[in-house]
Amino acid sequence: MTPISPDRIRQIEAKRDELAAQMATGDLPGDRFVAVSKEYAELEPVAQAASEVRRLRQEAESLAYMAEDTSDDELRQMAAEELRENRQALEAADRRLALALLPRDAADERAAMLEIRAGTGGDEAALFAGDLFRMYQRYADSRGWRVELISGSVSDAGGYKEVVASVTGQGVFARLKFESGVHRVQRVPATEAGGRIHTSAATVAVLPEAEEVDVRIDEAKDLRIDVYRSSGPGGQSVNTTDSAVRITHLPTGMVVIQQDEKSQHKNKAKALKVLRTRLYEAERERLAAERSGTRKAMVGSGDRSERIRTYNFPQGRVTDHRINLTLHRLPEILQGEMDELLGALIAEDEAERLASLDG
Repeated sequence: MTPISPDRIRQIEAKRDELAAQMATGDLPGDRFVAVSKEYAELEPVAQAASEVRRLRQEAESLAYMAEDTSDDELRQMAAEELRENRQALEAADRRLALALLPRDAADERAAMLEIRAGTGGDEAALFAGDLFRMYQRYADSRGWRVELISGSVSDAGGYKEVVASVTGQGVFARLKFESGVHRVQRVPATEAGGRIHTSAATVAVLPEAEEVDVRIDEAKDLRIDVYRSSGPGGQSVNTTDSAVRITHLPTGMVVIQQDEKSQHKNKAKALKVLRTRLYEAERERLAAERSGTRKAMVGSGDRSERIRTYNFPQGRVTDHRINLTLHRLPEILQGEMDELLGALIAEDEAERLASLDG
């Protein structure tokens, strides 16, 4: 990793000071003050990291001079030891500054739409989809996030054929965005009399939630909205009014169905929320494809057909295939203790992005 130049550090600190001075004048119009305040809030952590690097570099120069120029053996030894500690601290500070300067995903601070669908494996895949959903619910609880069920199709044996939920809180998408892909489970199903291990799968998609301003939809021109009666498993009527909503986005052919609420209005609102999020993600994917000349992140490709992780119950292990990480903590991870796993994925992505700067 190439250290950030002294000139670049001075530029960062000068820009931070300039923004602070502008806010202190009290002369900025309301909209301009909001914009400057936002820019300052985003730059301040970067400037703090830059100031720490500058301080450590100055300290290193003083220690190096002291270690070489003094005739006092004890003082020289002390300075040399402090210099070794300084170099370790400086290396860490240089990395923090480089990470702070990396281009940020504008969606990182957004809420996320979590979609889990049972794949190969029939009832066992649906049970596994339910296990995954509960795992994410518990992890969300541990971080103080809120999980709101948007829709769910329960299988006959339990679990979910499909479940969609909204996860809101601080930095949700940043923590969960590497979960998209195929999750595989290896275990003996409860219905397996012979004790044979079966392999099943579920697909997870984590999408940054869109706001109305992100996606323009002309309801009169772009949407076909059909209403009908909700039905339960096996066609059993669960509602006597036309409350279920199916929205078709005519320009793309994208279809969203929502019937979990008894109110047609609530079902329409939820369906529009899902539609906006999927359209927003489709646009993000289009822009990413246009930038395909840049590297494709190992852990952040978002390819939902890619097998990313295996949960092996007989061995009590979870293996993430993208970073070759195996943790023998399967019960704890399913209880929502995911920080070690997600932290490793985030660290790998950061390392790749830093390497791409030098490359």
